[in-house]
Amino acid sequence: MIELRNVTKYFLTNEDQKYILDDVTMTLPEINIGILGRNGSGKSTLMRMLGKIEFPNRGSIYSKKSFSWPLGLSGGSVPNMTGKANIKFVCTLYNKTHEETRKIIEYVKDFAELGDYFDMPIKTYSSGMKGRLGFGLSLAFDFDYMLIDETLSTGDASFKEKAQKALREKIAHCHILLVSHNMKTLSELCQAGLLLHEGKLYYYEDIDDAINRYKEINRSKGST
Repeated sequence: MIELRNVTKYFLTNEDQKYILDDVTMTLPEINIGILGRNGSGKSTLMRMLGKIEFPNRGSIYSKKSFSWPLGLSGGSVPNMTGKANIKFVCTLYNKTHEETRKIIEYVKDFAELGDYFDMPIKTYSSGMKGRLGFGLSLAFDFDYMLIDETLSTGDASFKEKAQKALREKIAHCHILLVSHNMKTLSELCQAGLLLHEGKLYYYEDIDDAINRYKEINRSKGST
């Protein structure tokens, strides 16, 4: 369960404040939830707050559950360190033993398909390569919730298929909060939906209802 208590999040602009959330209070059940919203609505900011990378200006987000780092978002890695060194660093933060670390490194190396780049600095990676490394690393850990921001669009068709298969296997043991513009993926992987629109957050028990409302908003605005 995730509780949002009077959560307000805004950013200062030259002329005003841009609200992402404006005094939102709600309780989210422990199921797979898709997050929808127009470009610039604040979906990624919401994910960072759930992952405790950013915090509300007012209010609080509370849960006893563990959350992955938000997959697909930029940042979080050390650019001058290799992919392998970054994995070791994360394992140290999570108090993994030497043997656990070795197994995680081997798993991520095999999953991410980075070849020689695995032993090269992160700063030499493309955004897709970073996404594959982060996705593989997250799969190697056990979380109550996985936070995923468009990561499933990373890579070629073969890797996308592998990523979806691995995620489905992971979902059997955890839940996901998924940001995606792919309505088919949201409908297949999520039961419920969150729609972020003009500073308000709307919860739909059926993901298809959230998708339909999202489409209505896009039609009224004339774009996606």
